[in-house]
Parts: sequence; structure tokens; C-alpha cells
Amino acid sequence: QVQLVESGGGLVQPGGSLRLSCAASGSIFSINTMNWYRQAPGKERELVAAITGGGSANYADSVKGRFTISRDNAKNSVYLQMNSLKPEDTAVYYCNALVQSYKYLYVWGQGTLVTVSS
Repeated sequence: QVQLVESGGGLVQPGGSLRLSCAASGSIFSINTMNWYRQAPGKERELVAAITGGGSANYADSVKGRFTISRDNAKNSVYLQMNSLKPEDTAVYYCNALVQSYKYLYVWGQGTLVTVSS
């Protein structure tokens, strides 16, 4: 059994910053790609940022230059530093990872709400 638990969401004013964290726990041999998705009300879930086991990162065009994804392999954790936040960044943010346990598992966290509003 593998779980992902996110934290760090909340209410922030436009232009502000937040740092999301996601920690994996359970029977983990290794973790491949770790991702952050988000889903705004009435919209489909979209990929925000991804990072490989080696640290290569990719971003959605809408967050390039504002968000930074990073990971700590020793802690089985991934982070999303979000700067210059905009109201359109308001969404539930989900952590996702491809985990090698007793078999390969595609695991989702429960989500954390980010609200950008004045």
C-alpha cells in the first residue's frame, strides 16, 4: 500500500506565494516521475509540472517562470513552489507519482485547495 499526502494549500492574495508539499509513504522501492496536477471548478484536471527521478522538470506554459517543482528522493517527497500567483491559479492541486512497490503503481494524493483572491 502506497499513499501520497499533500499539504501547504490555502488562501493567498494575487501576487503572493505558496509552497505545496507531497510525501509518499508505504512499501516503496523507488519513485519514477512525480507530478503536480490541478483542477479548477468546472474544468478538467491539467498537468502543471512534472519531474523525473533524475531531476529534469517540465511545466505547463501557464506556470512557466512562476512555479518551480523539486523533489527530495531521500524523503520520497515532491514540492511545488508557486510565486506570482494569479486568481486563475485557484484550483485543487493533486500530487501524482509512478511508484515501484511490489508492482508499479500510479498513485494520487487527496488534493489540497489553493485559492488566490483578494
